[in-house]
Amino acid sequence: MNIEYINPFIEASQTVLGQIAGVNAKLGKVYIKTSPYSGDQIVIIVGITGKIRGQAIFSMNKNVAMGIASSMMCGMPVTELDDISKSAISELTNMILGNTATILYNKGIGVEITPPSLLIGDNLQISSNKMKTICVPLNFDNGDLMEIDISIQE
Repeated sequence: MNIEYINPFIEASQTVLGQIAGVNAKLGKVYIKTSPYSGDQIVIIVGITGKIRGQAIFSMNKNVAMGIASSMMCGMPVTELDDISKSAISELTNMILGNTATILYNKGIGVEITPPSLLIGDNLQISSNKMKTICVPLNFDNGDLMEIDISIQE
């Protein structure tokens, strides 16, 4: 997979998390995942079409999702993942992929994104057939973690 495709995801994620959720996200060690793999408690899938096709899968635990939702709602306490907080974290991923699409477009790579799909559960199994999956871990200053699994078919 071309690194030129991965860097826009990293740049957009760090920018949007900082601006929208007030989170300083540092890049962890990027690695390849073997399919199938386990997701965390909260998984948000956004499809990618156009010059490159695939998906970005955001994975985090429930506490991370609630913390992000709380930050996005001006610090309002979030004690459960209700419809508003689910909508907030889904919109965050939508903004990240929207920014990613803009960065790719400026590099001459036209893509479109699908609306986010949110999954909640324990021991979620994810399989990206015929696509290599690159895991981009984002470490937050408070010790929290969000992973972005990028599967692209050129």
